[in-house]
Amino acid sequence: MNEQRFFRFLQERIGLDVESVGAPMIERALRQRCTLLQAADLDDYWLRLQQSAEEQQALIEAVIVPETWFFRYPESFTALAGLAHKRVAELAGARPLRILSLPCSTGEEPYSIAMALLDAGINPGAFRIDGIDISPSSVAKGEQGVYGRNSFRGTDLAFRERYFSEAGEAHRLAERVRQQVSLQVGNVLDPLLKGREGLYDFVFCRNLLIYFDVPTQQRVFEVLKHLTHGQGVLFIGPAEGSLLARLGMRPLGIAQSFAYVRQDNPPAPAPVSKPLPVARQPAPANPSPRLVALPPRLPPPRPTVAAKPAAAEGEAQLLAAIARHANAGDSAQAREGCERYLRHFAPKAQIFYWLGLLSDTQGEVAQAITHYRKALYLEPQHPEALVHLAALLASQGDEVGARRLQERAARAGRESER
Repeated sequence: MNEQRFFRFLQERIGLDVESVGAPMIERALRQRCTLLQAADLDDYWLRLQQSAEEQQALIEAVIVPETWFFRYPESFTALAGLAHKRVAELAGARPLRILSLPCSTGEEPYSIAMALLDAGINPGAFRIDGIDISPSSVAKGEQGVYGRNSFRGTDLAFRERYFSEAGEAHRLAERVRQQVSLQVGNVLDPLLKGREGLYDFVFCRNLLIYFDVPTQQRVFEVLKHLTHGQGVLFIGPAEGSLLARLGMRPLGIAQSFAYVRQDNPPAPAPVSKPLPVARQPAPANPSPRLVALPPRLPPPRPTVAAKPAAAEGEAQLLAAIARHANAGDSAQAREGCERYLRHFAPKAQIFYWLGLLSDTQGEVAQAITHYRKALYLEPQHPEALVHLAALLASQGDEVGARRLQERAARAGRESER
């Protein structure tokens, strides 16, 4: 296939596992770049790609989907505030607290870290934050500090009143927050990062490991471990806990913080939240090889609001067709519909959940796990993806990971009832 060379290029340049995002998403990015450059075909585009460092970066950015907003996973920032107070006291002014956000995307995460620490009463001179991202355009946007409506989600937006001023239809971040953060372009696999051994007290690296194959996950983990101080804390994404458990890390024990420390570290008390409760329905001690079966009816597609009615109608029709094929037992047509959706529309958690179900019923456990994790990346509290991924992890012997996902699913259910 002509696309294979592009897949290899992305794997070599940024460590991307094509299966983690799906070939259709990369093919969609290739079509976009070909159209913009008016390339005759993929052979023509490949030649242009080899001759232009700018186009290589443009393709990488077309593949990357920066999905971020301020105070995403708010419990992580609450946990950070308590842990940071303790660490500042331990340092006793010897040096500032050092924090890394990688990848930092357009800056929402490192700026959220700064706001959380300022709100916690930590002196601005007592901490510094570095943000690193592979996308120059994302870093440039973060440096501008101007954000639209999509960067502000959730119900608690009081921080916007404290740290932002209106700039037309957008909001401009206060200079006192921006000066705490240094953003730069970089790659987690860049050898230059070796010079920062043990530099950071806290490292935020969320929703990155799920995009790599196992060997690359190991390499990235070693980089993160190298960057983190011996007594430091690593914050990861909600779908990555079982990966870190296999790589020698343990959860800190602060509910929904997704905070991990090295296995050889002494236990640290939870400074803010209560420890995770014991699951009411733990996974079975001797799970069957496959615990999940396709339900009689797939859940209906979740309604979306689109800016263009015609595009919305086409999207809704395709979603309905996917559900119809799946409910009729036509897995091949349902899968083809999901792949067609990803070629023409932005990624949606429900699509990856359906792909997970379809893979699961065909015994493709590893692929199902990958799809469920992608669904949780886009929608961390997707209840069905949480439940099914928990069952699969249990079937693979990961009882701790399964229990954690079950607890999250239970919390999501209680929140929806309220």
